[in-house]
Amino acid sequence: MALPATMRALLLKNDGYSRTSSGTVLEAMEPYVEAGEIAVPEPGPKQVLVKVKLASINPSDVMFVKGLYGQPRRQGQPAGFEGVGEVVAAGSDPAANGLAGQRVAFATGLSNWGSWAEYAVADAGACIPLMPGLRDEDGAAMIVNPLTALAMFGIVKDAGEKAFIVTAGASQLCKLIIAVAREEGYRPIAIVRRDDQIDMLKQLGAAHVLNATGGGFAREMAAVCKEENPRILLDAVSGPVASTVFHVMGKGARWVVYGRLDASETVIKEPGQLIFMDKKIEGFWLTQWMRSGGAERRMAAVIEAQKRFADGRWKTDVTAVVPLDDAMERVAGELAKPNGKVFIAP
Repeated sequence: MALPATMRALLLKNDGYSRTSSGTVLEAMEPYVEAGEIAVPEPGPKQVLVKVKLASINPSDVMFVKGLYGQPRRQGQPAGFEGVGEVVAAGSDPAANGLAGQRVAFATGLSNWGSWAEYAVADAGACIPLMPGLRDEDGAAMIVNPLTALAMFGIVKDAGEKAFIVTAGASQLCKLIIAVAREEGYRPIAIVRRDDQIDMLKQLGAAHVLNATGGGFAREMAAVCKEENPRILLDAVSGPVASTVFHVMGKGARWVVYGRLDASETVIKEPGQLIFMDKKIEGFWLTQWMRSGGAERRMAAVIEAQKRFADGRWKTDVTAVVPLDDAMERVAGELAKPNGKVFIAP
């Protein structure tokens, strides 16, 4: 297959990290990325070149382009951590060469050649060959959310408690976790910010759904904690809501932070709980989980995620598929809509 010399892409406008916090909402694309044309990259020995069909937009992408994520930006490089497409060129290493011609879900966090482009470079180890019947929308969102959902539900199972709490309960990730929990007889307690999300999550399998913007949230949360005795808080939000939830949880509670959708100050209301109630605060990062868990655990999670999408137990809710040429104008507005994923189609 003859490859073009150049490609269209959404390119980072800044290097490194931001010196100021601009919040977690993408108010516009222009301050952070720009549409441009650059050379099509060549894959290294252990890499592949993917012709991108769809690229996902996750909260981590928003934080990254704004310079607020845990790894530095590289000015002039394409943004985007995740996508789906066909491998059109591969390095000489057998693991890379064996992917030639396959449709794969891929992550670009190690290659620094983002998915918001016509072509992307990914390490062979960060690619997942996809089942034939799987939708591109599910493939493009296969890695970040599904693998995180399975990994964090594993934390809940290992803790041996049936009840657990999730913030950002209506996010795509939490909907995946709630669906798994329902199947296995667990009792997820979901925190949301909109009343119209309550019934949806209860139908999906949440045992309780609480609106954090309601007047009696702290009192209601304390009552639910007394009834269900949850030990795990899976937190994508941080800020005052997570502080309140952790404060009213019982002895031995673990606050697992994997995101910061609320950029306001996060306070430990009573530090003595860490001493006398054996409460703990920790972080979760999927990249570290994949590095530390071994190939067998990663492969089991990959197979399980694909099976769930293929048989309909999981489904990626889609807000919009935005053509690459329209992305600068449309992405921010589409991301402001609730309950679904936004994709870029080169």
